[in-house]
Amino acid sequence: MNSNRLWTYVVSVAVLALLAWSFFAGNQTKPQDSTISDIAALVSQDKVKKITIDGDTILAEEPDGTQLKAFKEDNVGLGSYGITPEKVQIDVLDPNRNALLTTFISVILPVILLALFFWFIMRQAQSGNNRAMTFGQTKARISGKSKATFNDVAGLKEAKVELMEVVDFLKHPNKFKSIGAETPKGVLLVGAPGVGKTLLAKAVAGEAGVPFFHLAASEFVEMFVGVGASRVRDLFTKAKRNAPAVIFIDELDAIGRQRGTGLGGSHDEREQTLNQILVEMDGFETDARVIVMAATNRPDVLDPALLRPGRFDRRVVLELPDRSERVEILELHLEKKPVAAGVDLDRIAAATPGASGADLKNITNEAAILAARAGAKTIEQRYLENAIEKVLIGPERKSKVMSAEEKRVAAYHEVGHALVGHFLEHADPIHKISLVSRGSALGYTWSLPSEDRRLTRKAQFEDEIAQALGGRQAEQLVFNDTTTGAENDLKKATKTAQDMVRVYGMSEKLGPIQFGVRDEMVFLGRDFNEGKNYSENVATTIDAEVKRIITQAEQRANEVLGTHRKLMDTIATRLIETETIERDEFETMVGGPFKPARTKKVESK
Repeated sequence: MNSNRLWTYVVSVAVLALLAWSFFAGNQTKPQDSTISDIAALVSQDKVKKITIDGDTILAEEPDGTQLKAFKEDNVGLGSYGITPEKVQIDVLDPNRNALLTTFISVILPVILLALFFWFIMRQAQSGNNRAMTFGQTKARISGKSKATFNDVAGLKEAKVELMEVVDFLKHPNKFKSIGAETPKGVLLVGAPGVGKTLLAKAVAGEAGVPFFHLAASEFVEMFVGVGASRVRDLFTKAKRNAPAVIFIDELDAIGRQRGTGLGGSHDEREQTLNQILVEMDGFETDARVIVMAATNRPDVLDPALLRPGRFDRRVVLELPDRSERVEILELHLEKKPVAAGVDLDRIAAATPGASGADLKNITNEAAILAARAGAKTIEQRYLENAIEKVLIGPERKSKVMSAEEKRVAAYHEVGHALVGHFLEHADPIHKISLVSRGSALGYTWSLPSEDRRLTRKAQFEDEIAQALGGRQAEQLVFNDTTTGAENDLKKATKTAQDMVRVYGMSEKLGPIQFGVRDEMVFLGRDFNEGKNYSENVATTIDAEVKRIITQAEQRANEVLGTHRKLMDTIATRLIETETIERDEFETMVGGPFKPARTKKVESK
C-alpha cells in the first residue's frame, strides 16, 4: 500500500470517527428541565434516587431512570433547600475533569484534521507534478542480471551459436578491440510467435551477466507527440550508465514500420519515436557495450533504416523446431513434472510438426492438468496424446449430442477422408478417426508424419485436395446429397488450389509465374493496384485452372471411394459403435499400412 493511499485512509477514518462520536453523543437521552424547588419536593417524598452536582447544575435521577436538571445559585448549598445526604445520595463531580478532553475535541482535533487535509492536498498536487515531470521517462523494466542461460533454451542450436558471439562481445570487448572490430549495435530476432525470441534475449543477458532492460515497443508511444522520443533517450541514457547491458524491445514492428506510407504524416508520434531510435543506435560510442536486441515476426514491414549496417547489424532467424528439437523442448518442460515410466516423447514430437516451443509447453501443461483432473500421480502417455488433440483441435464438447442420422452422416464423412488419405500415394497415413466433437468440429480425421517436411511437391498438394474432398464425396456417394459439414474442407481445398496456380507456378497452362502476390503490401498509403499484376483474361484462366485442379481431385476421391465402398461401410459402422478408431485398428481393417508416413494434417468440419 503506497503512502498516499495510507494517508487517505487515516484522514477518512478520523473524520468518520469524529462524526460518529458527535452523532452518538448528541443522541444520548437529555434530562428534563426542572427547578431546584421541585427537586427538593421530590426528595422530601423519597422519589429521588441520586443527585449529582456538576458545578451549578443539579441532576436528579428518579427510580425509573428519569433525569431532571436544575440550576442553583452560586455559593448556595443544597442544605438551604432541605436536600441533605441523610435524605438522598449526593455525588459531587470535579469541575475540571472534562476540561482537557472537551478542549481537545472541540478545538485541537478539528485543527489537526484540517491541517492533515491541507497537507494531503498539497502532497497530491506535488505527486501530480512529479508524474508530469517523469512522463517522458522510460517504462523499461530492468531485471538486473538475468538468471536465464542457453541451457534454459532447448533447440535453436544455430541461433545460440550465432548469439554466443554477442555474449563474447559483452564479456571480452578488448579481445575484439585489439584487432579493430567494433561492438555490434543491434540484433534482430526474427521468427514465428512462440519460438523463443524473448527467452533467447534473456539468455544472452544471463550468459553475459549484464543488466537486462526489457519493454514492448508499444510502451514508447503515447497520445502526446514527443513522449516516445523522450522515453527512447531516457532508456539509452540509463542503459549506457549501466553498461555493459542488453536492451530488449519486443514486437519492434509496433514502432518500426516503414515511414512515408501516407499514415500520420512526418510528425506522427510513432515516426518520431522511430527516428529517435535510429539516432540513438547510430550514436553509440564504440566502448559503450550496450547491445540492442529486438524481436518481430513481421520483418517485411520494418523500415529499411532499421536494418542497415550500424543499427541492427545481425538478423538471427529462429525457425520452428524440428523433431529432435521438439523432443528436447518436451524434456525441458517435463523436467520438473512427475512423468510415468515408458512415456515416448519421440512419438509426441512426431505428432506435433510445426509446433512452436510455446505450443509444446502448452501441451505439457495441459497433460499435467488432465492427469490432475483424473487423480493420477504421474503424467502418462495418454494424457500427453489427449493434450495434443485438445491444443491442436480443441477441447471435447461432450454436451454436443448428435442425432442418429447426423452421427451416421458424420461417420461416413470422416471415413471418406480416411480412405482417400490412405489409398492415395502422397497423402499422409491416418492416425485417428473420431466422432467426438472438439472445438467447432463434429468429428475429425487425423494424419501423422514420421518425419518433418520442408518442401511440398505438386503431387502432395493434389492428394491433399483430394483427401479434403473425400468427406463430401462420401456423403454424395452414400446419401446422394451433401451437407454443410464440408465447409472447412472446401475452403482449404480452394486455398490450396489457388496457391498452386498463383503462388507456386504449378499450372502447366500458365507457367512458372506468380500472379498478384504482394505479401509485403500492408500499408494504406501504397497503390492498391500493385496487388494485381495480370489482366482480366489471365484472371479467367486462373479461375479455370483452379476449377480444373479441384475437379480432378474430386474425381480421384470418387474413384477411391467407389472402389472401396464395402470397406467404407464396414469402417463407418465400426466408427458409429466406438466413436473412435485408432491407427492400429484402422490399418488392420484396411489390410495394413499402404505407404510410409510423411507429414501431419488434420481434417475437420
